[in-house]
Amino acid sequence: MSKFTADATNLLEYVGGKSNINAVSHCVTRMRFVLADPSKADIKKIEELPSVKGTFTQAGQFQVIIGNEVSEFYKDFVEVSGIEGVSKEAAKQAAKSNQTPLQKAMSNIAEIFAPLIPAIIVGGLILGFRNILEATPAINNPFMAGLDHFLWIIGEAVFHTGIPVGICWSIQRKMGGTPMLGIVLGLTLISGQLVNAYGVAGVEDWAAHSWNFGFVSFRMIGYQAQVIPAILAGFTLAYLERFFKKVVPQVVSMILVPFLSILLSVMAAHFVLGPIGWKIGEYISAFVMAGISGNMRFLFAALFGFLYAPLVITGLHHMSNAIDSQLIATTGGTMLWPMIALSNIAQGSAVAGMAYLQKKNAKAQEVNIPSMISCWLGVTEPAMFGVNLKYQFPFYCAMVGSCLASVVSVGSGVTAAAIGVGGLPGIISIFPQYMLMFAIAMLIALVVPFVLTVFIGKKRDI
Repeated sequence: MSKFTADATNLLEYVGGKSNINAVSHCVTRMRFVLADPSKADIKKIEELPSVKGTFTQAGQFQVIIGNEVSEFYKDFVEVSGIEGVSKEAAKQAAKSNQTPLQKAMSNIAEIFAPLIPAIIVGGLILGFRNILEATPAINNPFMAGLDHFLWIIGEAVFHTGIPVGICWSIQRKMGGTPMLGIVLGLTLISGQLVNAYGVAGVEDWAAHSWNFGFVSFRMIGYQAQVIPAILAGFTLAYLERFFKKVVPQVVSMILVPFLSILLSVMAAHFVLGPIGWKIGEYISAFVMAGISGNMRFLFAALFGFLYAPLVITGLHHMSNAIDSQLIATTGGTMLWPMIALSNIAQGSAVAGMAYLQKKNAKAQEVNIPSMISCWLGVTEPAMFGVNLKYQFPFYCAMVGSCLASVVSVGSGVTAAAIGVGGLPGIISIFPQYMLMFAIAMLIALVVPFVLTVFIGKKRDI
């Protein structure tokens, strides 16, 4: 008998048996189930298993926290259940049957941006490092000045040119199209032949920067860092390629399908969708900026800081990546990302409070400590679902701390130059002139949830 055979056998029974499992996979620390009827899972009995450190449900998947030995547990579970595991991607697709239409839409957005996250994190770190360089007297040193200038090639590649190309590629990949065609489409949006998006306002004579077809002309505008135009163009290409694959004879499909798909999608992108997407992006940015910088900014900040964590539960928070990117493209910075980083910190601090309360509970600490660390580094799900929501009151304590910290952040005009670096390291993404106020907001997000959690926990004798 293997180490986890007994627990795996019991887990199979407690999730409702083999017939209740549509798909199963695992990640770094968790078993991921797509259940036919989630109500059949006996959560209380599952969490009493020695190997289990907690459970939660997200994006249509019932997840069981095992820890670093999850791969070994997974092998034993597959053996005792006779269920062949699937990839995480296949499990995600199966899980969509348990999602509402809104959750499916948000999942699609998340799946578009997820492959871009490593590059966005790199870009955020690079721009954050340049922030520090440019805020110190050392920048006058020739080496430091040269390093600052050199690093911009990476930051520009990620946030100015990489975003449109990455989005088009990611949509093609997700929709089952030809990823290389997505790259080609994305490159046409940022071509050097076009007027750079950041230089549009300075163009006085558009006649020299237009495609003139005699009876009609179109401005040659680039879409560097633009999110909405890239999304519209990417989906247009994906659906065009699907359509032509169905109607074009197989004998000439290799030639005509990519040719027609690219030609028509590029025309649509530059003649129709690009200008429309640009306007939509401007409206979104203006709306958010009105909330952040207008007379109601303190109320906006309080609501966003208080409600961001619940948005994570629903999956709606994935929309913030697109909004942040659009704000940076339109205004040169974003005041949303600092609040997101503060929410990360607050949830981690609530877990720190639980770790203090449960310092004599070795099993609880196996979940508390790793969750707290990952949360402070920007990954909130293990902390939220594995600890805070399990006891409920730490979750609300974190929401209060995030609310107060966000009010201080927005009230002080704290703005990030880039996104991707969350939690405590997020301070390097902040423009230097706002770092001190962001540090104060971070201190609030660290202290308030911890104190509230410990105070309420002691009242409840936890």
